[in-house]
Amino acid sequence: MKRLLIVDDETPVLHALRRLLQNHFKPQQLGVEICADSLHALQRLHEVHFDVLICDYGMPRMDGVTLLVRARELAPRTVRMMLTAATDFGTVLAAVNRAGVFRYIPKPWSEQQLLADLGAALVFDPAAAPSIEELERRRLEGLEPGITQVEWGPNGEVLMPGPLPTRLSEF
Repeated sequence: MKRLLIVDDETPVLHALRRLLQNHFKPQQLGVEICADSLHALQRLHEVHFDVLICDYGMPRMDGVTLLVRARELAPRTVRMMLTAATDFGTVLAAVNRAGVFRYIPKPWSEQQLLADLGAALVFDPAAAPSIEELERRRLEGLEPGITQVEWGPNGEVLMPGPLPTRLSEF
């Protein structure tokens, strides 16, 4: 059974989402847990593995992006999704860049789209997807082959390949 945690400080939203998902998924397919407090949700992420986390952006005590960033550190295999009424592009960009958000779900949501996004999240394996750092490494290697193949010394210095010159005239 897959497990889903939904975090939103608006209880009517939590209940509406749980009702929608319980009508669509059988209990043995998807366990849905709701949480109205971001700090309590963080505690639950410490205690239980969730396959998917859907989190609202605007919450007291800890905003959604911060919670999703912490969730990424705590449970990197949990697929993270953001639910928000915010239409500010900066909010969406921060969620994607800082927290590795899989999907952005606008409020009010389309039931059909939400179910499709959740279905995609339930089969997505974050470990199989390359990280942002890996994608950047690949991009740099494409521009300049060998640029990321650096050997580091014990004090953080870059080590050059090959033997070092022994006489000043060899420089």
